[in-house]
Amino acid sequence: MMPIFDHFDFLAPYYDRVISVPDTDTLEGLLNIPVEGTLLDAGGGTGRIAQTLTDKVSDVVLVDLSLGMLLQAAAKGRITKVCSFSEKLPFEDESFDRIIMIDALHHVNNQEETAGELWRVLKPGGILVIEEPDVTKFVVKLVALAEKLALMRSHFLNPERIAAMYSNDSANIQIYRENSNAWIVVEKELD
Repeated sequence: MMPIFDHFDFLAPYYDRVISVPDTDTLEGLLNIPVEGTLLDAGGGTGRIAQTLTDKVSDVVLVDLSLGMLLQAAAKGRITKVCSFSEKLPFEDESFDRIIMIDALHHVNNQEETAGELWRVLKPGGILVIEEPDVTKFVVKLVALAEKLALMRSHFLNPERIAAMYSNDSANIQIYRENSNAWIVVEKELD
């Protein structure tokens, strides 16, 4: 059996040099931070986003499956790093006040299971923000094609499909779009 090439382990040493840290003002506003509490960065890679939020919350936990990415995150201080599948998070129910998944949902093996796990570990009153490229835009369709050609196994969903994974009585869901990005904001109502 041929081993599967891990794109992210390969890219890890170069990732922060090639992919710049975006302006997090929009993200911070959607998360309603600063806040006393713990933030989970699911699929957080090298910690490029998590490191910008460490002074906005009490604790930051970064989860990623790529050991190469986590090694790069190790230099970013005050972030707890955990190697795990997003479909089987090693945390108790209702552990996090805020959760982010930035540009990562299209890379996971099972998006429905990941959505369920993120919901499970979100505290009542907590906010989950998923940022994904908006696949309804032509430029993102080209990116999706390029990732398929690179054998990245990416599977892009439109923002409404992502939001539908959280449609239940205790979820307030909003979708925001800007340029070629979409933010799905899910607030878990208090019990």
